[in-house]
Amino acid sequence: MNFVPKMNRRSFIATSAATGGGLALGLNLPFGGPDVVRAADGSPEINAWVVIRPDDTVVIRIARTEMGQGSLTGLAQMVAEELNCDWNKVTTEYPTPGQSVARKRAWGDFSTGGSRGIRMSHDYVRKGGAAAREMLIQAAANEWKVPASECSAANSVITHKGSGRSTTYGKVAEAAAKLEPPKDVALKDPKDWTIIGKPVKRLDTPEKVTGAMKYGMDVQLPGMLCAAVKDCPVFGGKVKSFDAAKVASMKGVKKVLQVNDSTVAVVADTWWQAKSALDALPIVWDNGPNEKVSSASIAEILKAGLDAPEAFIGNANGDAKAAIGSAAKKVEAVYSYPYQNHACMEPMNATALYTADRCEVWTGTQNGEGAFAATLEASGLPANKCEVYKMMCGGGFGRRGRNDYVTQAVLIAKQMPGVPVKTIWSREEDMLHGSYHPIMQSKLVGAFDKDNNLTGLHMRLSGQSILAYVFPQNLDKGKDPLTFQGLMPQGTEHAFGYSIPNLMIDHAMHNPHVPPGFWRGVNINQNAIFIECFMDELAQASGQDELEFRRKLMSKHPRNLAALNAVAEKIGWGKPAPNGVFRGLAQMMAFNSFVAAAAEVSVTGGNKIKVHRIVAATDPGYAVNPAQIERQVSGSFVYGLSGLFYQEITIKDGRVEQENFDTYNSMRIAEMPKVESIIMPAGGTTWGGVGEPTICVAAPAVLNAFFKATGKRVRSFPLKNHDIFMA
Repeated sequence: MNFVPKMNRRSFIATSAATGGGLALGLNLPFGGPDVVRAADGSPEINAWVVIRPDDTVVIRIARTEMGQGSLTGLAQMVAEELNCDWNKVTTEYPTPGQSVARKRAWGDFSTGGSRGIRMSHDYVRKGGAAAREMLIQAAANEWKVPASECSAANSVITHKGSGRSTTYGKVAEAAAKLEPPKDVALKDPKDWTIIGKPVKRLDTPEKVTGAMKYGMDVQLPGMLCAAVKDCPVFGGKVKSFDAAKVASMKGVKKVLQVNDSTVAVVADTWWQAKSALDALPIVWDNGPNEKVSSASIAEILKAGLDAPEAFIGNANGDAKAAIGSAAKKVEAVYSYPYQNHACMEPMNATALYTADRCEVWTGTQNGEGAFAATLEASGLPANKCEVYKMMCGGGFGRRGRNDYVTQAVLIAKQMPGVPVKTIWSREEDMLHGSYHPIMQSKLVGAFDKDNNLTGLHMRLSGQSILAYVFPQNLDKGKDPLTFQGLMPQGTEHAFGYSIPNLMIDHAMHNPHVPPGFWRGVNINQNAIFIECFMDELAQASGQDELEFRRKLMSKHPRNLAALNAVAEKIGWGKPAPNGVFRGLAQMMAFNSFVAAAAEVSVTGGNKIKVHRIVAATDPGYAVNPAQIERQVSGSFVYGLSGLFYQEITIKDGRVEQENFDTYNSMRIAEMPKVESIIMPAGGTTWGGVGEPTICVAAPAVLNAFFKATGKRVRSFPLKNHDIFMA
């Protein structure tokens, strides 16, 4: 159990729930009080986010999952900023969801997706740091018998102005932990920030570069066995029968079992033994009603939706139908976007230990509370007898927000009581049973008057709803609001960046049997391609410059326009490009951030694209760690361009055809363009995400540049299907 986080060994759950029941700051903040809550090493907890050791080391608890996006460091920066501590002495750790539940959800939301790690928790984590700071100052003032108002704190040192006395956080932490928390705390003005806004080094880098970081796959427990699983390859199918006797005597095999209606597992001494036996196991599947479904049949269903009379309206003003009917000129196009898999480098895995009165799980998950709920349901045990220990994720991108692999691990361990079992999905199993980026088609019709003014736009989406599959209770009278990401009316976190006199954006929902999920960027990825490529089509059809055409429609969207202008200026829009180089633009607003990209490409042989340069602008409101935002933007282009050029999940006979990276490719280092990032935080009340928004502008910027280079407009993806590749 050498990989178990330290907090796992704490025995505080019952008492801390009692001592930490306050509702200060609008959130359950379990402060110290007379009964001090202690960390595993005995150090006092000042509040849920802050533990301070005698040597002044500060341990900051982070509920959100770190999976490469940098929120662990960013959230720690926010707590440390308000705490006024020495950043060089900061370390972090994960609280467990079981502890959080026992402490009335002290750490708030554990879910890490939708780029909301910082944007949705900045307020209460900063208040956690500020409250701890005031308690430490008060403890020092009490010791000196002076008013706290005469004391100040900086760099983990508290000073009394009148006497010049000073002490450190570590020396007063014990006394601070016993104080009543402040009823309210004031947060710093952003102009006074010294840690937020600075490009501090990531806290998790040393462990990653030395190989010391422990991922779910690395978990080792005494006496642990391993399990390999195989689910019915046709979604909706079931297990009909299997012959366990055929493999029961194979080396290392301990048990062959049915996990649920559709899954079989082999448990063995090692995973390779379990996988080998599973491959040799005769299994008869009942493929169910979907065994005839194909990509072609799904495409036909979606195509029918493009002109269906009924659709959910996401954004509308004026009368788009009338404007199109009376137009002097119309432009029409149909785009389509495929299923895509997250394809995390570390396949899904979880280790579970079940006994009659206890169930523990070790796993990398984007949703610790979701994994905890899955553990409760699968084990049948109450919350106070279960725990989930979060491990580092080897890639998430939304896939690890679905905890189906945790459920499987617990169900398997339940049939091996008292024995820890690590369940690992093979690469093929991971590819065949993902939560795929939803498939979508879009028909767009634009209307112009005789003076080439855009008078109307109808954008019809036809395709899958993630909410209908994942959270049907969150549908709005049947409508999936998430389908309209980047296309919603102003005032939302995914708003449309243009003003068009007559507008209709609607969605004909069709849900094939393939399970959709929250793929990084979610629905803005395809929506950005649809609308931003079509904007170029409209500009070109009306003989207008693509930038100027957009500017006319964006006067009421100043932050969208500012981001677009920033990339246009930096790329040199309007000035001659290098010989043989062509430029494209795109912009969107999503997850409360305003983003834009300008790409420079050259094309050889009509089908080999070299992306030389991408300029990207991001306005997230506040830039907590600018260096990390730059990395996120670059990583976004890896993801967005890989999807554009290479990635597609296809269906044949009801099942996924791709099983590994040889048929589901990603771009290589040599293909990566130069990325120039412009970070332009506008402040105000907006806190935008940065992990996902920029993905969406990569593809349309490159596609628009490709059209300029070749005159060829591609409207279905990936580009490999058109024999178009990265040079």
